Amino acid sequence: MKAASVTPQSPIAFLAVALAFAINMMGTTLPTAIYRYYQLQYGFTPTIITVIYASYAIGVLSALLLVGNWSDQLGRRRMLLAGLFASAASALMFLLSDGLALLMLGRLLSGISAGIFTGTATVAVIELAPPAWRGKAMLAATASNMLGLGCGPLLSGILVELFPWPTRLPYAAHLALVGVAALVVLGVPETATIPARVKLGIQKISLPAEVRRAFIPAALAGFAGFVVVGFFAAVAPQLIRVVLGFHSGIVTGAIVFLLFACSALGQIVQTVIAARWRQAAGCVGLVVGLICVGLCVPERSLGALLLGTALAGIGQGISFRAGLGEIASAAPAHRRAEVTSSFFVVLYVAISLPVIGLGIAVQLADIQRATLLFVGLTIVLVLIALLLLMREQADTGQDAQAIGD
Repeated sequence: MKAASVTPQSPIAFLAVALAFAINMMGTTLPTAIYRYYQLQYGFTPTIITVIYASYAIGVLSALLLVGNWSDQLGRRRMLLAGLFASAASALMFLLSDGLALLMLGRLLSGISAGIFTGTATVAVIELAPPAWRGKAMLAATASNMLGLGCGPLLSGILVELFPWPTRLPYAAHLALVGVAALVVLGVPETATIPARVKLGIQKISLPAEVRRAFIPAALAGFAGFVVVGFFAAVAPQLIRVVLGFHSGIVTGAIVFLLFACSALGQIVQTVIAARWRQAAGCVGLVVGLICVGLCVPERSLGALLLGTALAGIGQGISFRAGLGEIASAAPAHRRAEVTSSFFVVLYVAISLPVIGLGIAVQLADIQRATLLFVGLTIVLVLIALLLLMREQADTGQDAQAIGD
């Protein structure tokens, strides 16, 4: 491998990996503004579109479980390059696609690239952070993730609206960006201590008894938040076209970008909220945002959708970051990676199976009824998580009082 051109924990290396993180994640949401062209070109039903989208989650889960801890053995840089290779292969599959098979393979490879980056790039960004930036390193990692996810639909929306070849050009542009990211990663130093004898194994998934009480409400709130992410990435474009009458890819991409940008904002906002109220605040944001999304259907209101998107994004960001922090702090240090992986498994199941069900509902009924059903069920899920959080806090308060007595 190329020798490091910058010193460890330098601003250049830190920003370089954060940039590569965003570029890689951008590719995972790139098809959002392109799905309607696949429907027109191949005659796909809403169910098929959501299945194509959800095959991404299969790739993520496979990578998390199979290679989630390999960067400790092979090094961060090698695994980041492997993730970028999978992202480039995904873009090539989309460029060459002539039907369902290659589209699903492209999404699967995109999921594998995201699964590799989710853990490896997060750790690499934290390890490369200069000492003065260490307190913000986790925020930088999660923000790079979310902003990259948001930039994908925005980039593809602009390209499909203003230029020809809507099903090809966005992937060619992303392939070029992946090449830039690979060159950037080659220039950063290795932060992991690679053992003399490499031992590769499957990432363990487990839930110690001491973390279960914190895990269940956090996982429910996180699940609901990522169901919302799946809705906006796979189904919301159809809602925007059919119900609100906006056919511009730029409009669609901008609305989906708004969700992810507000998620990153929510992760910043949660730091100024008292720790015991963070997850509850995220749940409230999700509920109010979902109500506004539901109101945009009968009112046919773009304003209601924009407000709901912003509030749901902020709520999702708060609940995701707060839940992850709560679980990590409750887990034993030597099992923290296993517990965190379990949390991410729940989140990525949330952006696959429910979205497939929503696609079936759209096909059997219509987008309006399916959206209202989605809103209602997701609100119920968030309220259950909120009740569990309140009960856990009450129990914790009683335990503390008993100890004090």
